[in-house]
Amino acid sequence: MHGTLDQASDASLREAREKANSLPLEDLNPGDPELFRTDTHWPYFDRLRKEDPIHYCKDSMFGPYWSVTKYNDIMAVDTNHGVFSSAAALGGITIRDAPKELRREMFIAMDQPRHSAQRKSVAPMFTPTNIDELAVNIRKRSASCLDNLPRGEVFDFVDTVSIELTTQMLAVLFDFPWEDRRKLTRWSDVATTVPGAGGLVATEDERQAELMECASYFARLWKERLNGPPRNDLLSMMAHTEATRDMDPNNFLGNLILLIVGGNDTTRNTMSGSLYALNKYPEQYRKLRENPALLDTFVPEVIRWQTPLAHMRRTALEDTELGGKQIRKGDKVVMWYVSGNRDEEVIEKPYDFIIDRARPRTHISFGFGIHRCIGMRLAELQLKIIWEEIFKRFDNIEVVDEPKRVYSSFIKGYETLPVRIAA
Repeated sequence: MHGTLDQASDASLREAREKANSLPLEDLNPGDPELFRTDTHWPYFDRLRKEDPIHYCKDSMFGPYWSVTKYNDIMAVDTNHGVFSSAAALGGITIRDAPKELRREMFIAMDQPRHSAQRKSVAPMFTPTNIDELAVNIRKRSASCLDNLPRGEVFDFVDTVSIELTTQMLAVLFDFPWEDRRKLTRWSDVATTVPGAGGLVATEDERQAELMECASYFARLWKERLNGPPRNDLLSMMAHTEATRDMDPNNFLGNLILLIVGGNDTTRNTMSGSLYALNKYPEQYRKLRENPALLDTFVPEVIRWQTPLAHMRRTALEDTELGGKQIRKGDKVVMWYVSGNRDEEVIEKPYDFIIDRARPRTHISFGFGIHRCIGMRLAELQLKIIWEEIFKRFDNIEVVDEPKRVYSSFIKGYETLPVRIAA
């Protein structure tokens, strides 16, 4: 993949750097999804970290917002739940406000004490014992998926491997009808797309219609779980926990979307990103092949380097000061994890992909504080197992062209990644 492709991406990055540096500082809008689709957001964040780490954008397709771009400032916001709220009623956790009448409560978009009570309902799924049991299943499915890959021809790694494996995992976690599992992928994509732009849905109404379809499908499964004995799946856990058994339809759909997107988008994009990164850094690919024990540091490094969720958003509950800037009550504050993970004051050579970093877990891809990703150990395990199984079978999976990226400044992901395995 090296050579011409890298030159093409270098040229577009050079152009983006010139543009980012020529704009007046107050006109920088790092949240523009087009920057993420073209992978040219980096120079905007580089400039903000240097010149204006807490930056106010007064006008964008998402309205005005603050950008928090440095690692330690992001940590300060992410752990200060008293001042910075995640509540759905105030706009929730993404830069894009849902219309007021469509705001859905989910435990990640709640403040204390309701947040912890609802989050606890699904926590048993992610205990070390349960994850060990899931590992056996993950390995079996990974092996089967890899054994069926075509040789000597170009195929899409995103659809054939990343989406397939994460969707199978989700179906297991929900005990969802196997033959319908791709519905989960569709609902995840529809929940996070920007209507009209990504081509998935044309309007907000269309999106809502599909999400209602998701709600009614799950409502049938919910009834079964509610009326049956407790089982080891996410739906049953919520149905048999006091804090979640009587959720209103809005909260029910909110938590479903959270678990579907959390279990699908992040892992699948890190999986695709891991192969893309190794192809961009062939010496790291070689190092990993020669010493598979490095998988333990490779996994967190991929998660940092990829940063599958570019940001999380909060709303200020009161007037406050951050990095010398006055933030007003009601202001939208966006923590750019994607920028914090490239902060050279905290991470050495942050733009390099280094699979044997001394402190690979110094990253904020999973968030911090009470909202830290509940499924992070499972995500890491899936990534580790797929690579263990790849190395048993293939010396090399070659990326043959640049990926097509998602039009989103929230989900930092890949639509397609064309690859080939030598015959």
